[in-house]
Amino acid sequence: MTDETPYIVPKEPGRWRALTFAALMHALLFAFLWIGVRWQNDTPATIEAEVWSPETREAAPLPVPQKEPEPQPVVKETPKPKVIEEAPAPKPDIALEQEKKRKAQEEKKRHEEELRKEKEKKRLEEEKERLAKLKEQEETKRLDKEKAEKAKKEAAEKKRKQEEADAKLLAKARDEEMRRITGGVTGSGGTGEQAKSQGGRADAGYMQKIAARIKSHTVFNVPVDLVGNPPVEFVVELLPDGTLRGAPRKLKSSNVPGFDEAVLRAIDKSQPFPRDDKTGSVPSKITISHRPKDQ
Repeated sequence: MTDETPYIVPKEPGRWRALTFAALMHALLFAFLWIGVRWQNDTPATIEAEVWSPETREAAPLPVPQKEPEPQPVVKETPKPKVIEEAPAPKPDIALEQEKKRKAQEEKKRHEEELRKEKEKKRLEEEKERLAKLKEQEETKRLDKEKAEKAKKEAAEKKRKQEEADAKLLAKARDEEMRRITGGVTGSGGTGEQAKSQGGRADAGYMQKIAARIKSHTVFNVPVDLVGNPPVEFVVELLPDGTLRGAPRKLKSSNVPGFDEAVLRAIDKSQPFPRDDKTGSVPSKITISHRPKDQ
């Protein structure tokens, strides 16, 4: 080798093999970095590779793989215990006011309870009075009913006695009438009416006058279908002035109630009865006989 000949670096054996190996390592490194970025969000550490001079026969050292950061455990926070705040102690003035309110409420309740008891007592008394009045009214009604029944019985007894007395009087009057008839003391006319005097003698003319007087005051429409001509007889007691001593007593009914009532009204309208012209007095008792179809 001379100074004129340029220096040429001799080719080292295995050059292409080293380049291929280096390219392969770079590809692996790139793939490792790509996968690491995908696995975690941390910025991967920068790896630098130096290429030595071709004189270096040794290959570049392999990169040391970095360990993935270990996930740190999640520490759960322990809940803090609740602190119960105690109510502040009431002040003396507030406590006194609350005590007054409590006493006032108790007093109000006691007063309301007393009013309720008084109302209940008053209600019971009123109910008792009402029941007593009701009982008294029922007792009064019972007594009145007993009195009414007693009065009814007395009236029935009185009526029975009166009927018995009337029957006796009728029997006696008939006996007297029979005695008068047999003695010839009668008064009669041809009109179908008959007036008979008792307690004194009277002629036939006076009796006919009395019968005509009663007949003139008798107002009655005789039924068309009346069977027979039944008479009605009344005993009439007179005072000295010719007025009725009492209500006329029916001795015999005509069985026609309307006609009996008409004759009774006629007797009442005929008073005062006149005096007998011959004796100058009014008979004390007369018997009136009147027939419906003889009007």
